[in-house]
Amino acid sequence: MAPDLNDPSLPPRLTVCGDTHGQFYDVLHIFELNGYPSKNNPYLFNGDFVDRGSFSVEVILTLLLFKLSDPDCIHLHRGNHETKNMNKIYGFEGEVKAKYDDRIFELFLEVFSHLPLASVVGGKVFVTHGGLPTEPGVTLAEIRKIKRGCEPPNEGLMSDLLWADPQPFPGKSPSKRGVGFSFGPDITESFLKGNGLQLLVRSHEVKDEGYLVEHGGKTITVFSAPNYCDSMGNKGAFIHFAEDCEPKFTQYEAVPHPNVRPMAYAAGMGGLFM
Repeated sequence: MAPDLNDPSLPPRLTVCGDTHGQFYDVLHIFELNGYPSKNNPYLFNGDFVDRGSFSVEVILTLLLFKLSDPDCIHLHRGNHETKNMNKIYGFEGEVKAKYDDRIFELFLEVFSHLPLASVVGGKVFVTHGGLPTEPGVTLAEIRKIKRGCEPPNEGLMSDLLWADPQPFPGKSPSKRGVGFSFGPDITESFLKGNGLQLLVRSHEVKDEGYLVEHGGKTITVFSAPNYCDSMGNKGAFIHFAEDCEPKFTQYEAVPHPNVRPMAYAAGMGGLFM
């Protein structure tokens, strides 16, 4: 049973969700557990709404319709899968062209290109899809100046925000994905301290429990697609942030969906971890 979010005595909160990857029926389950987006129950979906799962059109249209109905009830970040190259390989392009046509796909790409790359919650929590810039001294002001309305370059600030992953040891290393870098706890500490922040929340990686806390409690990965690609057996999770910006986690299992396999519209069978 979803909470009664019209109760004015409830304290304000924000719900942060990670990758949903075309798992439309699991998105509906999030709303069953946590209530629909509204001014009293705002959401931040942290990228990778599409690809992999074969109900990506339904996911992104639902999120955009909520955004149109009330811009303050839902916030959408760009992920590395809100890009032309990934959509061509991992199913969204094929799905849109099967359900609509080329023109609609181009319109989706235009929308994706203008989505925000990051947000700051309560002046304390930095939220972005992938991870942190690996070059020292990057400020929030520099991130705000990143040019949108384009496909991501292979390197630089936009690439880091969309693609980077945390690693347990200090410094930076070439990413196992073949794009971007992995960043250590020292990079997290430096970025947060330099920008007056306390916590990084990112998504981009499947986690067995739906979330993982790393880097001495300063980095959280949240992933909201349970039993990813109908094969991983993981839980999904989302995070509540109230006024104190302390994370509170909710986990859940996958729900049934119509018999359309993941990647049914994909042009190429890429790996599970891109």
